[in-house]
This record gives sequence, C-alpha cells and structure tokens, in this order.
Amino acid sequence: MSGTRVAYQYVVLRCVPRVDREEFLNVGVVIYCQATDYLAVGWQVDRERLAALDPTIDLDQVCDALDFVDGICAGDERGGAAAAEPLGQRFGFIKAPKSTVLQPGPVHGGVTTDPARQLDHLLATLVG
Repeated sequence: MSGTRVAYQYVVLRCVPRVDREEFLNVGVVIYCQATDYLAVGWQVDRERLAALDPTIDLDQVCDALDFVDGICAGDERGGAAAAEPLGQRFGFIKAPKSTVLQPGPVHGGVTTDPARQLDHLLATLVG
C-alpha cells in the first residue's frame, strides 16, 4: 500500500484455561481492515506459561481452536460455515464474547499503511 493510511480493528485472543479463575494468557491477534479487505490472525502458544496456569489444559485443543480462527479468516474449510460469510461478518463472529477456553478481548482500532505489518507488530507487542 503506497503510504495510504487505512483504519483497522483488532482483538486479542486470550486463552482462559479456567474461566472461574479469570486468569488468561494472550495467544493471538485478529486484525480486520475493511478498506483493504484484510482479515488475518497471528498466533503463538507458549505451552509452558499456559501449563503454569493450568497443568491439565489440553494444549493441542487450544492450537486447534486457533487453527479454526485461522480458517475463518482465510475463508477455508477449517473455519466451518462462518468461513463462507463476508469478511465483516467473519470478524463479527470472531470478536463476539464467548465463554470458552479461547476468548476475544475488547475491540481496539487504529490506522496503518500496511495491515499485515501491523498484525506482525501487534502480535510481537501483545503476545510475543
């Protein structure tokens, strides 16, 4: 994008091993930029830190849930029926509050000239 600034929204994905304890670890970021038709997720799971929160957590299940979100963003079969919706609706599905192990945080926004690079920055800053 040749220097054009565009608005974007993002949510941080949190792993909440035990909802009753309200402890969480940031594991991903989803960014949506309507102006550029961009919807993507970046994620990384720190297995040791999650196991410290809850030694019984199924870490493979957490990774599967993040892969599901990736499928929604990519619009492929990994994301099920939600992946077939328009980008804005897909982001709406992802950002909707959930009471599962993988939960979105509040929606934030900003401006950028490069949504993909902004995703990398957010992932490094908020997760990594």
